[in-house]
Amino acid sequence: MLEEFKPTWMVKSIYSVSPEQLKAHGIRAVFSDLDNTLIAWNNPEGTPELHQWMAELEDAGIPLIVISNNSKERVAKAVETLKLPFMSRSLKPLSFGITRARKKLGLSKDEVVMVGDQLMTDMLAAHQAGVRSILVKPIIKTDKWTTKMNRFLEKYVWRSLHRHYPDLKWQEDLND
Repeated sequence: MLEEFKPTWMVKSIYSVSPEQLKAHGIRAVFSDLDNTLIAWNNPEGTPELHQWMAELEDAGIPLIVISNNSKERVAKAVETLKLPFMSRSLKPLSFGITRARKKLGLSKDEVVMVGDQLMTDMLAAHQAGVRSILVKPIIKTDKWTTKMNRFLEKYVWRSLHRHYPDLKWQEDLND
């Protein structure tokens, strides 16, 4: 059961993962959590680094799709300035949102990656969907109140992961 939480990669920031690295691993689409992964939960504008990374993905022909548990209205408002497609009410840690997005693009499980900042939702959902995953550090230290319980439980999962997988470490990018 513990392996269900283990990310394929652990990268400090998604912005350091280049389209070339993704393509080298056969990845043709990036699915991403929204809050504290792409944008700070309290800053829907995003950072210059995010906008640069999104432009690089677009130039490389790699779609970026937001997979969020939030309502359609909340996600639409949050990604309005980013102009990103999304799947709302994804029910993470279940695989529904990831599977819907993957099938909509007509891609195999090996051709997508799920990016997120939480073991309890994002990494578990990726495993449930049978896709690879990238765990990133949260953009900011604070979370919405709905995430605080997950962070509390995550501490215990982290301890077990590190005990069973001592080589688990943060990387600068996928090639580190």
